[in-house]
Amino acid sequence: MTYAPETQRRRTFAIISHPDAGKTTLTEKLLLFSGAIQIAGSVKARKATRHATSDWMEIEKQRGISVASSVMQMQYRDHVINLLDTPGHKDFSEDTYRVLTAVDSALMVIDAANGVEAQTRRLIEVCRQRDTPIITFVNKMDREVRDPLDILDEVERELGMPCVPMTWPVGQGKTFGGIINLRTQAMTVFEPGSDRGPKDFTSIPLAEQATLLKRFGHAFETAMESMELATGASPAFDREAFLAGKQTPVFFGSGVNNFGVMEVLDALVDLAPSPQSRTSSLVVNKQPVVKEVQPEDDAFSGVVFKVQANMDANHRDRIAFVRVCSGRYAPGMKLKVQRSAKELRPTSVVTFMSQRREAVEEAYAGDIVGFTTHGGVQLGDTITDGSVALQFTGLPFFAPEMFMTVVLKNPLRTKQLQQGLAQLGEEGAIQVFRPETGGNMLLGAIGQLQFEVVQHRLKGEYDADIRLEGSQYTSARWITADTPQELTTFVNAYPLRMALDAANTLAYLCTSPYDVRLAQERFPKIHFHPLREHAGLALQNAG
Repeated sequence: MTYAPETQRRRTFAIISHPDAGKTTLTEKLLLFSGAIQIAGSVKARKATRHATSDWMEIEKQRGISVASSVMQMQYRDHVINLLDTPGHKDFSEDTYRVLTAVDSALMVIDAANGVEAQTRRLIEVCRQRDTPIITFVNKMDREVRDPLDILDEVERELGMPCVPMTWPVGQGKTFGGIINLRTQAMTVFEPGSDRGPKDFTSIPLAEQATLLKRFGHAFETAMESMELATGASPAFDREAFLAGKQTPVFFGSGVNNFGVMEVLDALVDLAPSPQSRTSSLVVNKQPVVKEVQPEDDAFSGVVFKVQANMDANHRDRIAFVRVCSGRYAPGMKLKVQRSAKELRPTSVVTFMSQRREAVEEAYAGDIVGFTTHGGVQLGDTITDGSVALQFTGLPFFAPEMFMTVVLKNPLRTKQLQQGLAQLGEEGAIQVFRPETGGNMLLGAIGQLQFEVVQHRLKGEYDADIRLEGSQYTSARWITADTPQELTTFVNAYPLRMALDAANTLAYLCTSPYDVRLAQERFPKIHFHPLREHAGLALQNAG
């Protein structure tokens, strides 16, 4: 039996952008146009009761921003589309990086007024490292924005790859008339309004030049000239080059007005790749062996790229988000966590429509499923049906750049605090370090907002009110050694600097940039890692 027909109709992609580029709005509109939802919640109306479908966490509703990645599945043109909306805020970039390991392509949203912004650059870098194919959507064309040729030039510079225009804008702001679709050789006429469906827009063939000139005048003439310049300077679309991350197709539109969204949805089906093979490694006779796992392989396997606590406040559950990498999942299957060799018995297995969950009937490579558990699963865990022994690689944990000490306001809430920190640490919302010599727990983060969110969630979800105080530590490095004896000697030399993270991996805490260099000189056989890759350190320790 081959699973190829099912895997080939899957598309799994992440939406990435700088905050406020309109990413969550575009997510809503893709769901709306696929028929997955009937009404889109406005992200702008922060005080309204209707919030963006993908922003479910209380703090997100208050601030009107996304701080946690969310997953949505929809069906369109007989394809199953798994869409992952990611936080745009730089303080939550770790969550986004991990999400990017679970997708086969990315949709990059760019604000037409601001072009490529700082946070987008960091995300582009992650996509480039993985050769992730990128589709570009230039948003907010209904506002006063930059010249499309300038935007294209900047995207090419920042991405380091050529842009291939698929649609082209006619005018902008008050004179925005619509987009020319280079694939269909027709112009779709813009009309404002967030309640328009795909069939509500008029389309005029480019062959009817006289009609278009009469209606749009100078704006149409200018658009045709700049479009010819752009297409003349760009290579023809080459699907192989796109799939290798060597060129990006570009679309223009206005997400808030549902305009240009249909073209993006069609491109995801027509151009984006189906699930790809994934690299795994296993230890055989203490030697790491690398294996490529194919999506249509018979054996079920998946990787946990995200753990979220308390998605349902009434049930105190935890959901392990699993990207299916091979085989087929069916209800009642026996599952095994490769790291611990323990059987996984989820209380339920669901697919997501943001806040709505549905029981999984079946899932194939590319699908994202949620295993509801009460522990025993960590970020980066490989889950299989037990017929194969493998460990997927590539899930990154970055060394924190900021530290705070946790002080509990009411000592009687110690149990709740420990439970909250254990769960939030496993979730990856923050990095939790437990000093080996005892004392207060330490929180490590990439950005300040992470501390605020964790403080808010500890109080709201665990009834543990904490105060955060400054810490002497400025960074951490995970450590491994050539032999267990060398590791013991090092730990004994620096007992006050040792801490265990949420995955019980040993870390060395630094108070200055020179600490690592000095320790390295004293102990040349100790290895200091700025990145903890779930499988990587496990393999080194096993070796």
